Amino acid sequence: MSFGIDVNLLLYASDESSAQHPRAKAFLQRCASEGQVFCLAWLTVMSYLRMATHPSIFARPLTPSEAAHNVEALTSLPHCRVIGEQEGFWDVYQRVTADVPARGNLLPDAHLAAVLRQNGIACLYTHDRDFRKFTFLEIRDPLT
Repeated sequence: MSFGIDVNLLLYASDESSAQHPRAKAFLQRCASEGQVFCLAWLTVMSYLRMATHPSIFARPLTPSEAAHNVEALTSLPHCRVIGEQEGFWDVYQRVTADVPARGNLLPDAHLAAVLRQNGIACLYTHDRDFRKFTFLEIRDPLT
């Protein structure tokens, strides 16, 4: 069974000043070495690039080339799939948000949840408790 990875795990793995860094880095190293298929949404990749290079988010932000190298290290793995919206995405998004109205900071989470659902991914690794609102997803927190 494949699974998705949320942006917060990528960010913690890149931020050496974070208390979550060692566990997030170890988690991603396991993902890289174990060979089980995992998925990154384009939304997640772009969010990572935006936040990892942002000086208001990281004490020492990554350079664009450092962040891109991190993305390439994951996406070049033969068992990594990069997924995105497909035809009919809006209908899936509407169904996902029917029970969980999305506004403010929940919007990107609803977007990712809908991308995962549309691509048949039922498990998400994340440290963000808001994803538990989407009951069709199995949420696993590798940092606890």
